[in-house]
Amino acid sequence: MMEVAYVCEWERRPKSTHCPSVPLVCSWSCRNLVAFTADLKNDDDDKDVSHMIHIIDTEHPWDVYSINSGHTEVISCLEWDQSGSRLLSADGDGQIRCWWMSEHLVNSWESGLSSSLDGEPVVALSWLHNGVKLALHVEMSGSTNFGEKFSRVKFSPSLTLFGGKPMEGWLAVTVSGLVTVSLLKPGGALLTASESLCRLRGRVALADIAFTGGGNIVVAATDGNSSSPVQFYKVVVSVVSEKCRIDTELLPSLFLRCTTDPLRRDKYPAVTHLKFLTRENSEQVLLCASNQSGSIVECWSLRKEGLPVNNIFQHRSPVVGEKQPTILKWRILSATNDLERVSAVALPKLPISISNTDLKVASDTKFCPGLGLALAFHDGSIHILHRLSLHTMGVFYGSSSSGPGQRPGDDSAIKRQRTAGPALHFKALQFSWTSLALAGVDNHGKLHMLRVSPSMGQMLDMNTTLRHLLFLLEYCMVTGYDWWDVLLHVQPTMVHNLVEKLHEEYMRQNQALQQVLATRIVAVKASLCKLSSATAARACDFHAKLLLIAISSTLKSLLRPHTLNTPDKSPGDRLTEICAKNTDTDIDKVMINLKTEEFVLDGPPLQSLQQLIQWVGDFVLYLLANLPNQGSMVRPGFGFLRDGSSLGMLREMLVMIRIWGLLKPGCLPTFTATSDSQDSMSLLFRLLTKLWLCSRDDGPPQDPDDSLIDECCLLPSQLLVPSMDWLPVNDGVIVKLQGKQPLRLQFGKAASLPGLGGAAPLEVFTRSPGSQRMDNLRCVHMGVCPTEESKACTRCGCVTMLRSPNKTNAMKQWEQRWIKNCLCGGLWRRIPPTFT
Repeated sequence: MMEVAYVCEWERRPKSTHCPSVPLVCSWSCRNLVAFTADLKNDDDDKDVSHMIHIIDTEHPWDVYSINSGHTEVISCLEWDQSGSRLLSADGDGQIRCWWMSEHLVNSWESGLSSSLDGEPVVALSWLHNGVKLALHVEMSGSTNFGEKFSRVKFSPSLTLFGGKPMEGWLAVTVSGLVTVSLLKPGGALLTASESLCRLRGRVALADIAFTGGGNIVVAATDGNSSSPVQFYKVVVSVVSEKCRIDTELLPSLFLRCTTDPLRRDKYPAVTHLKFLTRENSEQVLLCASNQSGSIVECWSLRKEGLPVNNIFQHRSPVVGEKQPTILKWRILSATNDLERVSAVALPKLPISISNTDLKVASDTKFCPGLGLALAFHDGSIHILHRLSLHTMGVFYGSSSSGPGQRPGDDSAIKRQRTAGPALHFKALQFSWTSLALAGVDNHGKLHMLRVSPSMGQMLDMNTTLRHLLFLLEYCMVTGYDWWDVLLHVQPTMVHNLVEKLHEEYMRQNQALQQVLATRIVAVKASLCKLSSATAARACDFHAKLLLIAISSTLKSLLRPHTLNTPDKSPGDRLTEICAKNTDTDIDKVMINLKTEEFVLDGPPLQSLQQLIQWVGDFVLYLLANLPNQGSMVRPGFGFLRDGSSLGMLREMLVMIRIWGLLKPGCLPTFTATSDSQDSMSLLFRLLTKLWLCSRDDGPPQDPDDSLIDECCLLPSQLLVPSMDWLPVNDGVIVKLQGKQPLRLQFGKAASLPGLGGAAPLEVFTRSPGSQRMDNLRCVHMGVCPTEESKACTRCGCVTMLRSPNKTNAMKQWEQRWIKNCLCGGLWRRIPPTFT
């Protein structure tokens, strides 16, 4: 149901005990970056590092980047934007800072924007809404159309620029009842304004922010006293005469039900948690009231109710079209019984539709992601409750109070609890974006990563389990969110079926959507295949395909029509069409049908791209030379032998390279041949065409004939076959989480645990100490011990130099394509100059 995946702790224990009054905060972005605070003191000195912000990517949790935030008071809020690339931090002195990645590296951050309300502690913080909202329909999970499974909901941005473009900025609520808004102008300047939530300002101990479909903002606030009303305010932001304007309006309020219950009136004096159930639903709110030893949780909903009319007016004849007057009123949806004292609350981010039909299908199929909220208690346990009924869906017993999975009633657990010190409990808790994982920071500053079962521990058959995981993978593919937390639940035996089913669903989409998702689905398949030693070689193929698609589109983009009277099709499209129709094995005969004037380019661009052209030539030679070796053991390259579209792409590039070689011989790939008269390009094209004819999309697949295999067997005696530098199974933590035992990790120390269940890696993945290091993006060697600063992908492990060694525009344009993200869409992290 719930189990610890890994725990990451600090190398040195805190010198002093943790102060219970200091809040810890944690925030999880859609790119699987986790930002958190930990109130620690170093062993060596008394320097307080409680004002540090720590950022990790969940795949390399030990590689923590700690920011000296510059905040002078305890950090009270951390909030990621919807792209997952910028972070807001706020403190107890009213300082708000905006952080972003320096050089697009997840372990390098800088801040250049800030706003402040001196002496006004911030209690709630949020980015303005950009107007993008999806609804995930469980009822349609069996549909073949992604548009029916994940529908776009009509939702207005909080503020728009000219043309309807959403304006960026943030909103904060302070302890004295002020609301402050900072708007990011297109030039980079800040527009800031502040306004009181209401005329009579009062203390605001807790607040939360939500958005409405009409573009308004709703703020919920309480003074912390359970006998006081919970107030709600509508906030409207506008720009008038280049100045930010804030208008506020009081909305219906509510009183906690526990304060009206005679048995509980004074039992829970303080409101400790106040949260809207989702940031896009201002009509449902969660409240928690507590005392020193216990808590109670209530869920409220705002409903439209008819206003009763006086009897005097009920007897008159009704007017046609007249409706009964209505009023908005808060009604309690559900409430818990008396609970242990709640220490943290986490709400789901998955935008699951909660219509009656969707809820029924979710219940029938035992699909739970997005339906549960998490409560952490002071005894170290975590309960998952249904977000509407507040019924318990799952329980996790922390190791401090009871062993994982051990009931609190066990005698051994009670004895341990009596002898142990203060119970380890979570002070901050956050769900991942598919609600399949929980990140928590405990009162000792440790970071815990927990798996949350999609069915909450209910027994499911394999097909239903695969359907749930497939549904969430498709959601990540459509939204662009990272799917790391879904991989936590994929067992090696599921990988093959998931890859096949994902491909089937993708092929059922329309052509336009397939084109949009073409590279993303390849990246998802590569991530899945890394989880099993049986499919690790296929992961290499998928990474090679990503590079192949990128090189092909780059080389085709260099082609220009000869005349200004451009036909409907670009030169690249015409090249694809002609190569698909022409099945001739002679490369020169295929060239005759092309307008060679469209291929005329200046020498410098061609020469600067030679390393990419060389990779294409080496890859074709490797594939053909290894065709006879593909036996029972799947080796890298096997996936291409049946992939007609990829083989066709390679044919097109060989034709382009052949034409460019006539103009600039220096750009041709270099092969080491045993004969001076050997035309290597013609030989490779002929064999590649024969292989392509066996796997064309417009015909049934055929096995390569014996003559082709015989010719491929002779290739190593005619040309020196290069050793391809395949991307290794990267050093991330996901491949090491196949077992049920949690990993114990340490910040600052890379994990050196065997992956893939301890299986020996394939020979193509092994690296001898003296082997050359490869720049996987530029396709150049960096030497045995590179001294250049490098960066690596957090998802696939692709390594490239941080600084460009190239001067030419063509190669710089290639590098600019991958400045923010890797080929697979993963983020970059800096790695040391000399790595092993």
